Amino acid sequence: MGVVFGIVAAVIALVGLVVALGHVGYLALLSSAAKKRGISGGTTTDYVNGRWKVAGGTAGVALLGLLLTAGNSVPIDLVGLLLGGGAGIYAKQALDSTRSRFRTLP
Repeated sequence: MGVVFGIVAAVIALVGLVVALGHVGYLALLSSAAKKRGISGGTTTDYVNGRWKVAGGTAGVALLGLLLTAGNSVPIDLVGLLLGGGAGIYAKQALDSTRSRFRTLP
């Protein structure tokens, strides 16, 4: 039973890490596009610079959660699951917030 819980916890923590890294990647793309626009991308650059701490923090917490699931203890796996899953949920909300700010209607 403990092995199955460890595998489930690792998968959830891994998904959380992927989502958090997706937020980091999206911010990198926005930053790159804003820098290419020069002065007209200044507002976007300022916004992205303010979001790096959130993106880096969620990625770090998700990575910590994934590393905690590498053990063979159910309580530690539970902590890793909560950290990785929680960071993934928060990163998804932050990514959605950023995307909705810069989404344009066709």
